[in-house]
Amino acid sequence: MAQQALPERGARLGRPMGAAASRRTVHGVVLLLPGGDPDGGTRRPTRMSVAAVLPLARRLVRAGQEEGLAAHVVHYRCRGWNGPDAAAAADAEWATQEVVRRYGDVPVCLAGHGMGARAALRAAGHPAVASVVALAPWLPEPDTLEPEPVKHLVGRQVLIAHGTNDERVDPELSYRFAERAKKVNRDVCRFEVHTDGHGLNQHRSEVQALAIDFLLGSLFATGYSRPVADALAAPPPLGLRMPLAAGFGSTLRR
Repeated sequence: MAQQALPERGARLGRPMGAAASRRTVHGVVLLLPGGDPDGGTRRPTRMSVAAVLPLARRLVRAGQEEGLAAHVVHYRCRGWNGPDAAAAADAEWATQEVVRRYGDVPVCLAGHGMGARAALRAAGHPAVASVVALAPWLPEPDTLEPEPVKHLVGRQVLIAHGTNDERVDPELSYRFAERAKKVNRDVCRFEVHTDGHGLNQHRSEVQALAIDFLLGSLFATGYSRPVADALAAPPPLGLRMPLAAGFGSTLRR
């Protein structure tokens, strides 16, 4: 008797956090996109990759509770980007559409780290996406591979943050991407986290505060802090090499 093939495992949203969990009206959603591998085949994502974005998710929903912010971590179908399949980006697009189905016409922020940051940038063309937070994005070498698209970012607020000591992903690649994106969309900024590595752990508090400031300003029009507003307004290279100050977030003035 022939053995039946198992059904393909689809992407899914993690448990709701923030306004959705407390059954309050949802006015905006952030989707957390974990990191992964360039090639993961059909292997399932690790629990560690999901756990790595949970601290940021918790801080975001705490900061946005008065605004009605909900959050979900996206659970990918597989671990890798997988070349032209761009599996993580496809899953991010599905997750955005699922948000629309569940919550209606609310603005969405895609926030990712590493491969998840690339997925966030690639999937930002969905009409519901208002903003992108890309932390230490894994991006291809533009000289050897087809460059990442940028035209679909028009109309979106885009924040990139990258550690200057990242040994896994060359931070200059995110600068070059931001430079191309800035030419078609003025609402792009990039912060450099000096001495930090790929995980952005050394200055985690400042990076999370930066993400909070950007998310609230982009989804709920609460206004940006002076450093973020200056970075968005400044022409390249200033607005794309903005240093993230030590202690950012402790004395923010909106």
